[in-house]
This record gives sequence, C-alpha cells and structure tokens, in this order.
Amino acid sequence: MAKNVAVIGAGISGLAALKCCLEAGLQVTCFEMSGKVGGLWNFTEHAEEGRASIYRSVFTNACKEMMCYPDLPIPDEYPNFMHHSVFLKYLYLYTKHFDLSRHIRFKAKVVSVKKRPDFCTTGQWDVLIEMDGKQESAIFDAVMICTGHHVYPNLPLKSFPGIENFKGRYIHNREYKDPTGYQGKRVLVVGMGNSGADIASELSHTAAQVFLSTRSGNWVMSRVWDEGYPWDMVYLTRYETFLKYVLPRSLSDWMYQKMMNKKFNHDNYSLAPLDRSLRKEPVFNDYLSTCITCGTVVMKPNIREFKETSAIFEDGTVQENIDTVIFATGYSYAYPFLDDAIVKNNDDQVALYKGVFPPKLEKTTLAVIGLVQSLGGIPPTSDVQSRWAVQVFTGECKLPSISSMLKEMEEKQGKKKSWFGQSDTLQTDYVVYMDELTSFIGAKPNLLHLFLTDPRLAWEVFFGPCSPYQFRLIGPGKWNGARKAILNQWDRTLQATKTRAVTRTPHPFPVFHLLWFLAVTVLFLAIVLMLK
Repeated sequence: MAKNVAVIGAGISGLAALKCCLEAGLQVTCFEMSGKVGGLWNFTEHAEEGRASIYRSVFTNACKEMMCYPDLPIPDEYPNFMHHSVFLKYLYLYTKHFDLSRHIRFKAKVVSVKKRPDFCTTGQWDVLIEMDGKQESAIFDAVMICTGHHVYPNLPLKSFPGIENFKGRYIHNREYKDPTGYQGKRVLVVGMGNSGADIASELSHTAAQVFLSTRSGNWVMSRVWDEGYPWDMVYLTRYETFLKYVLPRSLSDWMYQKMMNKKFNHDNYSLAPLDRSLRKEPVFNDYLSTCITCGTVVMKPNIREFKETSAIFEDGTVQENIDTVIFATGYSYAYPFLDDAIVKNNDDQVALYKGVFPPKLEKTTLAVIGLVQSLGGIPPTSDVQSRWAVQVFTGECKLPSISSMLKEMEEKQGKKKSWFGQSDTLQTDYVVYMDELTSFIGAKPNLLHLFLTDPRLAWEVFFGPCSPYQFRLIGPGKWNGARKAILNQWDRTLQATKTRAVTRTPHPFPVFHLLWFLAVTVLFLAIVLMLK
C-alpha cells in the first residue's frame, strides 16, 4: 500500500492530486519547477523552455460553476468566464484554503522518474530532483504526473512544403503574446482550434489583414448560450447526454448540427467541419463570425505550398505579401523525465487506461492526471481522477487485469473514432467519463435514491448542469456543501452579471409552459425507472 507519493507539477491537476492525497492521509510532496502554483495560468511576457505559455487575452472556456473544484465554489463576485489572472486568483484561494503550499517544493525540476530494481514487488520509484543546480534522489511509493499537455509545441513544418523558403516570420502560437508589432501586417494563422480562432480574431483589429487556414473546419460556439446563460450550464447536462446515446445516431446528429447552426449557418461562413456528425471539441469564440462578416478575417483551406512571400492553398487560391505565419497546430504529449515505453504504445501514442493508468505496469503506482480532454472543466476532472488514483494506490480500489484493460481500451478505440474522428484521441464524453470514474469509488450520484429522498435535488442533478459539486455529494471526500451549491448555482451565475437594478415586465404564465413541465416530469420518471 502506497504511503509516500510524489506529485509532479503544481498546476490545476497537481493541486487536485496534492489535496486528494492529503485527504486520504498520505504523505505527499509536490515538485514544481517554477516559483508559483498555477502552471499554465501564470502569464509570462515571453515563452519559457519547459513551461506552458499563454497569450495575454486568454479567458476560460468553461464558466465558473463548471470550472471549479467540486468542494470549493469560485467566489460569487468573479465573472462567469474568467481572465487568466482572475482564475489564477482562484487557484491561490484553493491552495490557501486547503493549506497546500507547505507540501510543495518550488523551483524543483524533476529530472527522472525510474522504477527501482525491486519495482515488481514494491512498486516504488526513484525520483531525481534538481534544485539550485544540485541534484538529489528520493524514493516514493507512487507518482502522480500532473504536467499537462501545453508544454511541447507541435510544429509540423514537413507538412508545409516551401516553408524553408518563406522570407517572412513564422512562429508557433505559444510564442504569441499580444497584437503588439502586428500593426499593418498581413498575417496567416494556421489551425482552427481555440488558440487559432482567438489569435485571428484579436489580430483582426490591428493587422492589415488576417487569414485563417483550416484543414477540416470546426463548429464555433459562443460562450453565451440560451437566454444569455453560459453555454456549459445549458449544454453539459445528464439529460442531454442521455438523449445523445438513446436517440438513433442519425437523429442525434441532426439535433447536434441544428444546435451548432443556431446562431449562424457555418456553411455561409466557410467554417463547417468536413464531418459534421463528429463530437470533437468545438471552438469557443464570441468574435470570429463577426470578424468574418466584416472581412477582417478571411477563411482559407489547408495550405498546399509556401513561396517566398506568399501561400498557395489547396483550392488553388494564392495570398501574396504574407508577413507572418502563426502555427496554431497544438502540442505534443511528452514526459522527458520518464521512459516513453511506460505511457506510450507501439504507435508512439499515449495509451492509458481511463486516461490515467499505464495498463502494462507490474504495479499500479503511477497515474497521469489531467491529460484527458472533454468539454468539462479540468479542475473537477482532475479531482475525480486523483481520488480514484489515490484509492488504487491505497488498495481500496482494484484495477482489472492487464489483459482486461488492454481489451477494453481496444474496444473503446472504435467508439472514439465514431464520435470524435480519431481512435487514439484523448477526448472523451465528460458526463459519461465522470460517472464512470466516480462509480469506481462510490461517488456517483444515485438518481433513483435522490428522486425518492430529495426530488428537488434530483431534478437539478439530471436536468440542470452537470456541475462539479455532483461528484462530492456522496462517497469518499463527500462535501457537506454540495447540495446547497447545486441548488444555488443558477443564482450565482446571475449574480455575476446582474450588476444594475432592472425592472422586469411581468408576463402571464403560458399554458404551454405548464404542459411542458408535466411532459418533462413524466419523461424524468421514465428515465429514472430505466436507469434503475
């Protein structure tokens, strides 16, 4: 049974791992190579080697009710979507609230993590640390890797013939900080993820012209959704997830595309993805469509070739006099302190059981926290992963056999390809994934029991947002404030925006609202009985 745990990284995931280890009564040391907690959310004026880098205007894509840890709501006065500096304040609050700093060794770089000679019997690791130019080694019963996946840039220059002849400047988006220096420039942004769309939209206000090149297109969602509520408060619900998997795939796909095209028709803006049924992560951007319709951003297909001062696209069009190319082409997964064979398969892809445990280890004493990608917030996901990992370390929870884990991972590859377009993706369905992990540790909400004992809470848990607090209602680490947080989450959301008294015009309660309420109640009862 593990007693002494090493946590690598003090960002969102590392803080969750550290707190969960302490909660379970384990001895734990967190190693952070910088001098602060917060990881990615610490803005720096220049990109630094070995550290994540963000641009000055980064905001959260998840709202505060969905982006918090399950047992510490973000303060009411914080905005629903937070600038990186505001969210960093919350991470400091979390660190202080649970007294985590005294367990963190700052400016401690992990040089290597290796199995001890007797690993097959003890499961222990030798961890080599470097501080102030000196190295020291320590033995740990278990290791939790929490270094994220925004550190090592993916810059596939070989996929862009002629780039070596391009006379302008080209960079990866991790080097971009703000629009300074781009005034009057013609800029080509390559890649239409969140970063690419953000940077293109921001530069459109100062650059002479911005072009955004995308290989396959993408859906674009606004942070502001139905009736002005945050998108994830409306969309990330157990009810929506239930419909997605219960309805015929063709009907589910039609409803999904209709929802995505609600604000504007993506075909008319040259944004529509090649495969419109895939549920890969959409782009969250409130300005791109306006930039396109105003002509400050021009959408382009994939690049065929670069010339000295121009780019030729796959449709044969050419854009001349390009000054700067910004490659928003994502990041690679790498753990330079660890043997790749531990976490990667024969295809050099990260392969982890449930996105956490290397399936072939003789002893389950190493966990990767915060690597999976979903539409849900990273803090609650990391919290649940950490609680599960800790129970595995302490022997309270057992993993299946190696053959069973490998078989399950192989079976899920086909489902991932169907839903997300790639079999090796780390993307997953948030609600399904969280329920799966919490079921392992006895923390999954029991809808039938809730309906019989607390109908109001049951209604909010199923039809309301699948907020982090749901995963600390019961089980190990139960938080007594979870019920209140769930029932008050809509009020906290409005409190952030209702900063001026407004007289509302009263209107009669329509009959169809009553009928809708009755119909949904019947549906809810039917679903509860089915899930029983």
